[in-house]
Amino acid sequence: MSTPGAVIARSSVGESGNPDRDRQGIGSVVAQIALGLVCAGYTTGASLGWGSPELALFMGDFGLSAAALTAAVSCFLYARAHRGGDRPAWLLFAFSSFMAAAGNGVWGWYEVVLRVPVPDSSVADLFFLLFAPPAVVGLLVLAKKPVTRAGWVCLGLDAWLIGGSLLTLSWSLALARAAHVEGESVAQSALALAYPLLDIVLVSMVLALHFRRSQANRSATNTAIAALALTVLCDALFTSPLLRENYASGQLLDAGWFAGSLLLAYAPWGVRRLPDTTAAARGPWLHSRPVAGSLAALTPYLAAAVCTLGILYNVVEGRRVDRVVVLTGCAVVLALVVRQGIMLLDNIALTHELAQKENHFRSLVQGSSDVIMIAAPSGVLRYVSPAAAGVYGRDAEELIGTELAGLIHPEDLGAVVHEVRRFLAASPVDEPTTRIECRFRSGRGDWLNVESTVNRHQGGLIFNSRDVTERVRLQAQLQHNAEHDPLTDLPNRALFTRRVRQALTGRRASDAGTAVLFIDLDGFKAVNDRLGHQAGDDLLVQAARRLQESVRAGDTAARLGGDEFAALILGDGGREQAARECQVQEIADRLRITLSQPYQVDGGTEVRVAASIGVAFAEPGIEAGDLLRNADLAMYRAKAAGKDRVELYAPQMQAEVVRRTELAARLRTALHDGEFALLHQPVVDLATGRIAAVSAQARWRSTQGILFTPAEYLRVTDDGERTAELGRWLLEEAVEQAAERAGIGHRAPVCIRLSAGRLLDRSMPFGSIESLLTRHGLPSGSLIIELADSDHRTPFDELEQRLATLRRLGVRIALDGFGSGQVAIDALRRLPADILKLDRGLVEGVVESARLRKITRGVLRIAGELGMQTVAEGVDVPEQVLALRAMGCSHAQGMAFSGPLDEYRLRRALVRDEYPLPGAMPVRVGNRPPFRSHSETHVPPA
Repeated sequence: MSTPGAVIARSSVGESGNPDRDRQGIGSVVAQIALGLVCAGYTTGASLGWGSPELALFMGDFGLSAAALTAAVSCFLYARAHRGGDRPAWLLFAFSSFMAAAGNGVWGWYEVVLRVPVPDSSVADLFFLLFAPPAVVGLLVLAKKPVTRAGWVCLGLDAWLIGGSLLTLSWSLALARAAHVEGESVAQSALALAYPLLDIVLVSMVLALHFRRSQANRSATNTAIAALALTVLCDALFTSPLLRENYASGQLLDAGWFAGSLLLAYAPWGVRRLPDTTAAARGPWLHSRPVAGSLAALTPYLAAAVCTLGILYNVVEGRRVDRVVVLTGCAVVLALVVRQGIMLLDNIALTHELAQKENHFRSLVQGSSDVIMIAAPSGVLRYVSPAAAGVYGRDAEELIGTELAGLIHPEDLGAVVHEVRRFLAASPVDEPTTRIECRFRSGRGDWLNVESTVNRHQGGLIFNSRDVTERVRLQAQLQHNAEHDPLTDLPNRALFTRRVRQALTGRRASDAGTAVLFIDLDGFKAVNDRLGHQAGDDLLVQAARRLQESVRAGDTAARLGGDEFAALILGDGGREQAARECQVQEIADRLRITLSQPYQVDGGTEVRVAASIGVAFAEPGIEAGDLLRNADLAMYRAKAAGKDRVELYAPQMQAEVVRRTELAARLRTALHDGEFALLHQPVVDLATGRIAAVSAQARWRSTQGILFTPAEYLRVTDDGERTAELGRWLLEEAVEQAAERAGIGHRAPVCIRLSAGRLLDRSMPFGSIESLLTRHGLPSGSLIIELADSDHRTPFDELEQRLATLRRLGVRIALDGFGSGQVAIDALRRLPADILKLDRGLVEGVVESARLRKITRGVLRIAGELGMQTVAEGVDVPEQVLALRAMGCSHAQGMAFSGPLDEYRLRRALVRDEYPLPGAMPVRVGNRPPFRSHSETHVPPA
């Protein structure tokens, strides 16, 4: 198909495929066949005389009565079962048929039962006369009701025109002689005329209403009209003098009445179908409308012609024109004149109304911002609204006569043709319209995105089109924003994951060379904190640009969030696995070096960050989520191994994660299950060898009997709430046990390590430490808080106030881990501390490294000048004891003296209260406190 017009011209409506409709159609055919067979059987019997006169009389009387009664019952049952607007009509048809059944029954009573001739005037005549009026009223109910007074008048005039013309013709042919038969009474003459006159009225209504019937249940209405027409035809034949004189029950004329009754019984049920919804079902009716309209328009003239024929018949026969004929003819002519006058006035009003509506719709079409186009079945545009000049940049006259296919983008033409074909094959009721979106050539030479609402129109199509180019552009922009990082414009996590999934499920699914790189910028947080977020964003944009330039055109670079990036490296399928892994690792190394180059941010400030990269290769059957997780694990292994390096994923990484996850899950319940124990490590005075304090340390002994240090079990969880709960338990246990030891004479202070953040934690009650000291009655000076190295973001003002409050209660403060953090000088300058603890990193190399000795000596000298006592942590060998004591360190703790002790061994050590010092004799010092309070030595204010 080269044009949608070809589809329009050649498309056909498909089969309905509706099982209910098919079943009902089959049932209707069966009923029609059965009706035909019954009528044919009755006709055959009537033609052959039924075999005997008695049977002929019976079938001619009671057979007709049974058929009419069947029609009455059928119409009545249908009216009871259906509550539509046509229900009164079928009740009237039921009553009319019942009258016919009663009349035939009385006729049969005389002829069959009593075996006497039927009187000229009997009850049967009354029943037969009552047959026509209900049928006439029923036809009026089924007719399409006029909506104006003129319509009602025209309906009455049409009925009179038909009736009058038939009366004129009938009177001229037969009725005049029937009315003047000698020897008959007036009642007999009136009865003889009543039958044909009522039949004329019924025929008039049938003909007048045939062209005005309602479209509701049209098939049933047509069948009912046909049944009544057949009955009236038989009545007309019966009233003719030639047939009436020789008529007897059971003859062939009865077959017409019998068929009319059964046809009326069949009308409401057998011919009733589902609504005509397909174009095929509606097609014949649509084509018959002009014919029906023409016949309806010719009805008055045909009636006048029939009336004229009646008069001409009398003239040609040389008869005197009867007064009835003259009066009836004049009445018909007068009715015709009146009707034409009414129709003339009505046509003038309709013409004026049509002109107004045409102007109204022309204004709507011309003023609409949408373009309205009508395409002929050949696909040629027959009409284009003036809005085309503003929307398409082309005049409507220029577009009229062009083929629609020539205006649609070639890439969209196939989809448009397919949609048009599908739309035309669908049911108009189920799908009256459809929408088509395509690119349309404008007068400026570019392509516009056009959305069209399509309707059917006389075998062609109506397009109501609008320009949606801006909406399409906005949708594309929104889609881009939803799939890309707003800062770097790289694909975000969702788009990156989708592309990884496509790489694993498409034609590259079996290519094991596909790899995912997870990248984390080491040191980015420090840049963000030191120079601000603007500088951090600038660095991320530059890093994204370097990453994008470092990957190939078919690969994907993405930003996953924060300082995390990723890259999808597609395999080429032409290398061995080992060579491919080597190549990807080289790419990752080059990328690491590229990302580690200096960055110019914040107006020229040079900063450096490193890159930790994890690499994971695709495996057969691996999912996208699993591949991303493997690369992530490899990246975290690179960070844990020292940062600024590339790590390849190995299966044991996942096993380690599983182990850490299980350990973290057990840790959540270990505290409540009593698996934690409190140990204490002695702090020894290097001058005397005595225990100056004990350092409280928590240990976790799992149900499997494994003992974990804080460095091991806190590393597996990032649960801040669990860490806080453990800190509270450690504080309470340490204070309680220290109070118990003080009660029996062991007054060595207990050291508890707390972070600055924990001291200032809002969730931790402000007076919790004070309440512990009061509740357990711990003597002043018996609690030392080892303050962990503080973050530079810690509010020193609040921390200083908090420490000052604790010191007033006799709590001493130690700066823990001095020498490893970033803010040691600020802490020394601002915080009120009594003790300075040297970091293990300074102590471990103090014997071997002369440089470290100088640094350590300087730190000890500063502490001495500030009046602070010093404690060396991690002193494990005698050489470290000698070196530290020589440099002026006053206290130490470590394996050189004792490891962590449980409560029983601790009390034994406190009773002994002395550890041998290498290279020197212990010096006994009276009962001086193990640590001097800071209040004894003045500290210069901050």
